[in-house]
Amino acid sequence: MEKSLNNVQVGVKENLMQFSLLVVINLFVGSMVGLERTILPIIGEEQFGIASASAALSFIVSFGFSKAVFNFIAGNLADRIGRKQVLLLGWGIGLFVPLLVIFAHSWWVIVVANVLLGINQALTWSMTVNMKVDLAKPTQRGLAVGFNEFAGYLGVALMAVISGYVASTYSMNPEPFYIGIGIVILGFVLSMFVKNTEKQVKVQAQQKASIERIDSKEVFKKTTWKDKNLSSISFAGLSTNLKDGMAWGLFPIFLAAQGLSVGQIGTIVAVYPAAWGFFQLFTGVLSDRIGRKWLITFGMWLQALSLWWILVVDSYSLWMIGAILLGIGTAMVYPTLMASIGDVAHPDWRATSMGIYRFWRDSGYAFGAIMAGVITDLLDVNWAIGLVALLPLFAGLLTAVRLRETLK
Repeated sequence: MEKSLNNVQVGVKENLMQFSLLVVINLFVGSMVGLERTILPIIGEEQFGIASASAALSFIVSFGFSKAVFNFIAGNLADRIGRKQVLLLGWGIGLFVPLLVIFAHSWWVIVVANVLLGINQALTWSMTVNMKVDLAKPTQRGLAVGFNEFAGYLGVALMAVISGYVASTYSMNPEPFYIGIGIVILGFVLSMFVKNTEKQVKVQAQQKASIERIDSKEVFKKTTWKDKNLSSISFAGLSTNLKDGMAWGLFPIFLAAQGLSVGQIGTIVAVYPAAWGFFQLFTGVLSDRIGRKWLITFGMWLQALSLWWILVVDSYSLWMIGAILLGIGTAMVYPTLMASIGDVAHPDWRATSMGIYRFWRDSGYAFGAIMAGVITDLLDVNWAIGLVALLPLFAGLLTAVRLRETLK
């Protein structure tokens, strides 16, 4: 085996074709989420008559919890059966998502579709990011994660705009979701050409000059509370996606109440993940040069301030600025948090730790939707947005005090 590893190269440049293919695949992965982002909250109100914000946001709760649980499963499963196999399984499950939405006769079918969407995202997105980290050198992890997240959230943004346009031109359902069927087919076909990266993992483990095999239970403890760096990273990730779960569910409702059209709402909703995706091209690389800690800390604080900005302004152009700032704040932390996991976790249990981090991070979607729905029902949308902003503010304080610089 050692002889066969002698010819295995680690590095983005050394694996450029494979790396580039994974970037393109994650563009399609993100598009699956963007397909719903503009129109599903409005479908809940207009097509199914969902009046309660908590009930309307139930599709995000189902998405968040299923994605979180299968993030946890995906990392361990990848270490057992291989990254490519998990990636293909995720695309197979994803085919049912647009089909269920197209033929949905009641809201519970939409909720089930989003359970499957969460599984699809967990398996496919987890594998694209893990495989890029496998291919990259330690000093390229920020770059690798940055490109992965850039592609994914570019897909979210593009499809949010496209689905909003198709919905305003034709109808909310089924026309936008025909596109989803094509996305799944393209994603699956491209994934057939991906090569597994287990050899690169073994090379990196050898370079550590030590074997560190610990069971999943111990990795869970380290990532969740025992290790100061890993646990701080996990809470920051949860707070970031808690904010995003609220934004996903409430931004369309908040902006519609201000009198904006579906097209205008779609543009603002798309600008946020577009900025999130685009600026990760720079923040990921920047974290490889200046370090992770303060990018994470200031990024969390910028997210909180951006949400409060969106509440106090009252024009389309200023809401656009708020969405861009929110995207930049998220871009500062998203690739940097995962690069930090790669810095701290040993290659022998890195995929498992990444899965646990993503479990906590993406459970934030569900907690954010629940929190936003309850506060909106008890008070109103403005209060929900304002109070949710306290979480990233607190997470930034925590990383400022507790997180050590992980880049070495």
